[in-house]
Amino acid sequence: MEKIYMIPVNDAYSSADGCPLCRLRDKAEQNYLEYYLGPSLMEPDTRIITNKTGFCPDHMGKLNRSVTNRLGLGLMMHTHLKDFNDDITADLCNAAPQKAGLIKGRNTDYKAKLSSIADRIDKRVAMCPICDNMNDAMTHYIEVICWMYTHDPAFKDKFANVPYHCLPHLSMLLRQSAKLSQNDAAAFVSALAEKNKDAFAGLIDDVEWFTLKFDYRNQDKPWGNSKNSIQRSMRFLSSDGRDFDEQSGKKQA
Repeated sequence: MEKIYMIPVNDAYSSADGCPLCRLRDKAEQNYLEYYLGPSLMEPDTRIITNKTGFCPDHMGKLNRSVTNRLGLGLMMHTHLKDFNDDITADLCNAAPQKAGLIKGRNTDYKAKLSSIADRIDKRVAMCPICDNMNDAMTHYIEVICWMYTHDPAFKDKFANVPYHCLPHLSMLLRQSAKLSQNDAAAFVSALAEKNKDAFAGLIDDVEWFTLKFDYRNQDKPWGNSKNSIQRSMRFLSSDGRDFDEQSGKKQA
């Protein structure tokens, strides 16, 4: 019997396009973007978190591009700026060392103080509750995938039919597979390796043909699957499709 936590995994593996874990990640990210711009933003517990963390540059950009709740984004930004200001501005204003003179010699204590403030800034700028929640969600999905592979024959067939797992998500699956029994790991990793071997071979051939099409002798030959091979390779290598659109590839036709 399908459990509720298995549903998104089964849905992701039902598509024959690209990496299923990328689909799981994208769906989780969209859910969290909507969550932080939804009613939760007025909840005290949520505001305590966002006041302290803000969002990483990537998710700030995605929140900014959303038109669902501009006021809510402004409220979060306002209180985050105030919290950040209260944390560092006074120390920053007192951090400049006094100039060395004839009476007051050189003192290197200021170096540690400046480094400490810089570390605090870097730590806070790197914080992002959406990233944290997505990392937790992906860890859970990886665990569910390995469990379903070893307990659900129908899912094992789905797993065998996906085109590939992108390399960052392949790494996550391999780390989780190390927790399986030896026999389960043997079957699981063999299935992973076979698909990704085929993916490497196909992309290498497609990208090579993409480059060869720029030779005048091949101008009239068909593109085959090579027109978007660069973008597909980028997604395979990086698990990220933000700037990997295929418009430029279509212009090559």
